[in-house]
Amino acid sequence: MKKKKGGEGGANWMDTYGDMVTLLLCFFVLLYSISSVDQQKWLALVQSFNPNAVHDRTETAGEEGPAAEQYGGAGMEEDPPKSEQEEIDQDIQELFDALVQYAQQSGAGQSMETVKGDGYIFISFDDAVFFDGESFQLRTEGQEILNGIAALMEQKKDSIDEIRIMGHTAQAQPERPNNPMVDRFLASNRATEAAVFIQRNTTIPGERFVTVGYGQHRPIDSNATAQTRSHNRRVEIVISGRNVEDGVGGAVEKYYTTRAGNQAQSEQGTPEAGVNVADATAVVPGEDTQE
Repeated sequence: MKKKKGGEGGANWMDTYGDMVTLLLCFFVLLYSISSVDQQKWLALVQSFNPNAVHDRTETAGEEGPAAEQYGGAGMEEDPPKSEQEEIDQDIQELFDALVQYAQQSGAGQSMETVKGDGYIFISFDDAVFFDGESFQLRTEGQEILNGIAALMEQKKDSIDEIRIMGHTAQAQPERPNNPMVDRFLASNRATEAAVFIQRNTTIPGERFVTVGYGQHRPIDSNATAQTRSHNRRVEIVISGRNVEDGVGGAVEKYYTTRAGNQAQSEQGTPEAGVNVADATAVVPGEDTQE
């Protein structure tokens, strides 16, 4: 019996079409499911295709690693933590800015000059504010200025290594040098007066203060007139910041290292800082007039 010609198998294309539509549906469902990527699920998916895949922490948002910052990962610090030396340098810069602002706001700008160097601040004061001629007694105006400066130093005291205060005199007679004995003592006493005032108005350890009397020997102007001599009759302050990276230590440690030289320290160890020193005797100018 002959088979009838018919359309058997004519609808087989629908099977292929149905399979394709199903695959497309699965594809779009997958796209939707990963539109918001969950870190753990994504790693599980990757490792399901490749069990040997290694999770690189630098390529995951929020993780640590040399390349993590490229992905803006959450939980990362915006700025790396500052080192101790960077914090000290920042404190010295802030102290300098505060001193400049103080000079402008207090009206001391004309009698106070402040400059900054590498790790230090240099302050120079006009003589007329601090001392009268032939005198080492602090004037009231000078005490007010030093009081404001002391308050600013107090705020950054942990970053200060040394406060060096230098006293200067003027040469009263341009053609004849001052009496060395009186000249040196007058300059030293001026530096000491300023140092004592600041030390009494701060909690900065006394061993961090150093006083130097230069006398007439480092002038910044001529001694020909009273006005120019007044520029030489001055007090200067150098505030040094701590340097924790040079491995040598602070000013106090350097003193004992210098004192020891190449010799080994004794069994008793390094003397404690802050040893009391006898008060210097104040000397008032005598017959030879000093400035």
